[in-house]
Amino acid sequence: MSYFEIFVLAIALSIDACIVSFTYALKFKKAHFKNSVSLSVYTGLFQALMPLFGYYLTNFVKIYIEPYSKLIVFLIFTYLGIKFILESNEKRENELHAINTKTLLLIGIATSIDAFSAGISLSLYGNKIFKPTILIGLITFINSALGYFAGLKFKKLPSKFLEISGGVLLILLGIKALF
Repeated sequence: MSYFEIFVLAIALSIDACIVSFTYALKFKKAHFKNSVSLSVYTGLFQALMPLFGYYLTNFVKIYIEPYSKLIVFLIFTYLGIKFILESNEKRENELHAINTKTLLLIGIATSIDAFSAGISLSLYGNKIFKPTILIGLITFINSALGYFAGLKFKKLPSKFLEISGGVLLILLGIKALF
């Protein structure tokens, strides 16, 4: 696989992280820089680590995990989407200011399952893994931050509508993972 192909792969892998960051930008009224950095670091780190795991666990993954990977992504994104929708109907006394670590971990895992599969592909192509891993993580970090700040531009719309829309987007990402 050429570096141009790996670059295109990195962009494709980062789209889920961009959409999730966009969605979370709609939810928070403050701490935008902290949330943007948190999302970007977690998604970028997981996108960088998962190809490594896929690369080195190719045989194990093909046999035991790959048959369930789409279902795992579907369940995580659907859980996050439903949580978003339910929280849009709750009256908040205190606005949330930061994304908790559990949610960041779930986002990191859900957005990087494809990167895990990419690591398997890189292994089967005979590529070295170090440079692609850095490129994938860096592109995801940047795309996640861009998604977050793009989401901030839509904050002028009613927040309940945006949160429900964000939840629906997450559920649609989950459904997309099934196919």
